[in-house]
Amino acid sequence: MKWLKNLLARLYTVYALIVFICTMLIMLLPMWLVSLLPSPRNIRYFMALGRGWMHVYMPLIFCPVRRKGMEHFKSKEPYIIVCNHNSMMDIPTVTYAIPAANKSLGKKEMEKTPIFGIMYKVGTVLVDRTDPESRKRSIPEMKKVLQEGVHMLLYPEGTRNKTDQPLKSFYDGAFTLAIETGKPILPAVIFNTRKILPPGKVFYALPHAIDIHFLPPIYPNGSTQADMESLKERVFKTMWEHIEQNW
Repeated sequence: MKWLKNLLARLYTVYALIVFICTMLIMLLPMWLVSLLPSPRNIRYFMALGRGWMHVYMPLIFCPVRRKGMEHFKSKEPYIIVCNHNSMMDIPTVTYAIPAANKSLGKKEMEKTPIFGIMYKVGTVLVDRTDPESRKRSIPEMKKVLQEGVHMLLYPEGTRNKTDQPLKSFYDGAFTLAIETGKPILPAVIFNTRKILPPGKVFYALPHAIDIHFLPPIYPNGSTQADMESLKERVFKTMWEHIEQNW
């Protein structure tokens, strides 16, 4: 029966891609138009449209998103949201789940992607990870996002976690940003996206419900390198323990 599962997975992948392209083409014009607005109105309207799109798309591909911890967004304060990263399905999941405008840190080369690149560069702070100067410039850009009252979404593992461990080690960026701005870290944990897009398989996907849990915000203390390391360790431990308890 393995051959049948593989066939169904590939047929489902075709279906999900067709639905994505069709719905993207519908959303492209309004999302492009709002991207022309001045900041931060452009990102607020842009992400509102993106959430609406994902609220249609995810049920259509039989991947409902279930959210917990939404009460942590009651404050109007912008957060640095840090999230685990298991699959490309994490991106539509956070777009669906985060209830307010947010920007993420993204690869600069993605802006060259036909059609999708137009939308990509509006919702991200672009960085060339091979260029130290580009990485430096991203810090003041992320600070500006927070100053405008917009959440900053970061994946501290850097790349997708393809290991059998709950998390990979974290990079410093999100925690340095928190220390330098005084903004709280809001941990977010996504479950089951790896079941939709299993690592190591090409053009293979299966539908599955997704859970995303937002955890209580963690506030930075101090301004030294040691304080940053302590904050990173606290957030890592919090997310690791939550994944172990709910995996």
